[in-house]
Amino acid sequence: MKLSKLALIAAVACGVHSSNVFAAQNDIQLISHCAGACDCGEPVCGCESVGATADCDNSCAAPGCDSVGCDGGCDSGCGCGSGCGLGLFDCDLGDPWQLFGERCGWSAGGWVQVGTHSSALPLFNSRPDEVQLHQAWLYAEKAIDTSNGFDLGGRIDYLYGTDSQDTQAFGTGQRGWDNTWDNGTDYGHAIPQLYVEAGYGDLSVKAGHFYTLIGYEVVQATGNFFYSHAYTMYNSEPFTHTGVLAKYNVSEDLTAYGGYVLGWDSGFDDNGDAFLGGLSAQMTDDLNVTYASIFGRFGEARFGGVEKGYMQSVVANYSATDKLNYIFQTDWLDSEDATDAQVRDTFDINQYLIYSINDCLSAGTRLEWYNAKAGVLNGNDNDIYALTGGINYKPHANVVIRPEIRRDWVFGADATGILQDDQRDQTTFGIDTIFTF
Repeated sequence: MKLSKLALIAAVACGVHSSNVFAAQNDIQLISHCAGACDCGEPVCGCESVGATADCDNSCAAPGCDSVGCDGGCDSGCGCGSGCGLGLFDCDLGDPWQLFGERCGWSAGGWVQVGTHSSALPLFNSRPDEVQLHQAWLYAEKAIDTSNGFDLGGRIDYLYGTDSQDTQAFGTGQRGWDNTWDNGTDYGHAIPQLYVEAGYGDLSVKAGHFYTLIGYEVVQATGNFFYSHAYTMYNSEPFTHTGVLAKYNVSEDLTAYGGYVLGWDSGFDDNGDAFLGGLSAQMTDDLNVTYASIFGRFGEARFGGVEKGYMQSVVANYSATDKLNYIFQTDWLDSEDATDAQVRDTFDINQYLIYSINDCLSAGTRLEWYNAKAGVLNGNDNDIYALTGGINYKPHANVVIRPEIRRDWVFGADATGILQDDQRDQTTFGIDTIFTF
């Protein structure tokens, strides 16, 4: 806001060729510095103090100034004549507004996500052609700071909306601690995280109910580029765990994770015995690779019996340029029941390409191949392809609008229950808005 006002004042000054322009805002002054004989009339942007005279052969010179230029869009640092005017791709997010802020090391906040889409997808977006409240989210957190030694913290999250029933502790069935907090068919309440965390130096440990390490996309709307979700995220990855998870910074470029959890999507009761862990490595300045896995007994309630096996996720995030990001993800899940019969067998490749035009506008695509051989969707061997394109537009630091268009194709013996009306292919238009506070 401050910077855009400065640019506007400079543009007005240039248009009328005034010999003296004065605008005081936050102790920044714009002063015309050319002698009257020269009649330049160009203000100097960003100067704390400006000398009384200037070299008229170089009207942009600013004697006595440490720096000359308009922040946010002035290439040559000279006020009017060089592109400081407001343009189509100018971006001024402003300062983010906080409802609660931070006090005594604790911070609190949240967001509201409202969206609509044209066709039903079995991936959170279950109510087509109507506006739905996906997430009304509140959190309170004390992040630990181990730079001075031992520290203690924790976090709690509360969610209401249509995404809640997919985020509850459904892995333990009706006995899941928030699994029955429903309000009709799709709406409900959930507490997806409730944990304490302790740390000392490079080691930290959290204990309680927390989100998984697995995968690239997350439940929180603020953590994803797209409104819709990938098949693998919804069908093959856990959302939450209950247990103990340690994190150790091996070096500046390598972080290790490891812990014990009570299976998948469980509350504070026994739903399995599994190891959850992985490694995150900064391979180069531009490439980060994260491997995460879980193996053991995943649960008993969700599939009506014991499910045990192995699941892994590999995510590579590559910054091709300062503005272009490429993300590659592949997951593999193989699980069996107590008699060693197949329960779930899935594999996928997800690719994202995200281009940041400026702080307010970015565009992206996602291409997914999801191979479900057993246990999910209709239980048959299906190959599903999904191509999504969309943009993220931020008119303010607290608001993001995410329109998208998505095309899904199903190849297999039976498409029942995968797309709306059991179609083999489908085009979906969707848009949502996220308000953070």
